[in-house]
Amino acid sequence: MTLLIPLAGIIALILLILYLKLDPFISFIVVSIGMGLACGMPVGRLSAALETGIGNILGSLVIILGFGAMLGRLVADSGAAQRITLSLTRAFGVRHLQWGMALAGLIVGIPIFYTAGFVIVVPLIFAIANTTRLPLLYVGIPMLSALSVAHGYLPPHPSPTAISAQLHADLGKTLLYGLIVAVPAIILAGPLFGRTLKRFRPEPNNEILRLKQLPESELPGLGISLLSALLPVILLSLSTLFNVFQVKDGPFKRFIDFVGNANMAMLISVLFATWFLGIRRGNSMKTVMKALEDAFKNIAPLMLIIAGSGVFMEVMKEGGINTDLGEALRHLAVPPLILGWLIAAIIRVCIGSATVAGLTTVGMILPLLQQQPVHPELMVLSIGAGSLMFSHVNDGGFWMFKEYFNLSMKDTFRTWSVMETIVSVAGLCGVLILQTLL
Repeated sequence: MTLLIPLAGIIALILLILYLKLDPFISFIVVSIGMGLACGMPVGRLSAALETGIGNILGSLVIILGFGAMLGRLVADSGAAQRITLSLTRAFGVRHLQWGMALAGLIVGIPIFYTAGFVIVVPLIFAIANTTRLPLLYVGIPMLSALSVAHGYLPPHPSPTAISAQLHADLGKTLLYGLIVAVPAIILAGPLFGRTLKRFRPEPNNEILRLKQLPESELPGLGISLLSALLPVILLSLSTLFNVFQVKDGPFKRFIDFVGNANMAMLISVLFATWFLGIRRGNSMKTVMKALEDAFKNIAPLMLIIAGSGVFMEVMKEGGINTDLGEALRHLAVPPLILGWLIAAIIRVCIGSATVAGLTTVGMILPLLQQQPVHPELMVLSIGAGSLMFSHVNDGGFWMFKEYFNLSMKDTFRTWSVMETIVSVAGLCGVLILQTLL
């Protein structure tokens, strides 16, 4: 009977979000309360679980997510993302343009949250396609696939960061492993799949081209743009590599551990970008701080979803559901990494939100990880890959792509939905291969 409770909870969550259009945070809370009552939890204990669930998950994430949003805003507003895209596409030339677009998409996608990144790069895609006379989707799909991979796989994006916290995965290792898995996924879903899309000739709305772009003379240099965007990756990777090679303890090692701590790395990156992409370029401190404040406000809805998922997981634990669920999953003849991907993929197809799919899956899969040894960093990537599976009409990204590129429903399924499916399946394959090497 206890095993029916989480299943009923997932179905209720899908119905509330998809059909009643209830806010995901409220949906998580309502479903969690229902599950707690169904388990026989006293009201006082249930109320305490709500508070604990929110506190536990947000306590470790507010700094990383907040600073991540701020860094993304600085990279976007300063024109650093625009500079990276233009420079890399020129460096690769028309013949290898797709590879330049994919690399630019990955670099831009690491610090910038998905929706903001999409809106920033679409005008650049249109401008580059117009200049080179190449088919629009041939140029655009490599960059958008890289944005999607960064959104699903790589910290400091909300979902992989939150999943890492819940699974106690090392953020630096998750990022390094994620980059290893991301490259082949982007190649398959971007340049290779993009080459099959030359027959599509959409005529996008010209209003898109009027979105704000800075004159090239006002853009920051390529070096400072790349360093600002990739500084969190560099700092987190340094700490991880030092630990992998077991460098002896000492002042330098302690310094690297300090700057490589996730919270410190994000703070240092924001301060660096504040100066080099903001103050040094003539912006007042008041203007820069207002932009950072707005950036933090914009991620409030995401943080509420993450908080709701924390409640969901805490109620499952306090209600004893985790124990029974873990015992049941242990007897399934499905490897944990595949199971995590599958659960996330099913929820993603049903609900549409990659973030909700990933965070809901953690609550289901966590009991199994306590009984079967699995690298938590690989489970983060497996769930992240599953959460990108087959974007369709219940996903905001599907509609953004359709409307910006002015495609029919049928062609959006044949392009965008297929690209997201390739990203998801390739991610799982990459994780399984990586598992055999660790």
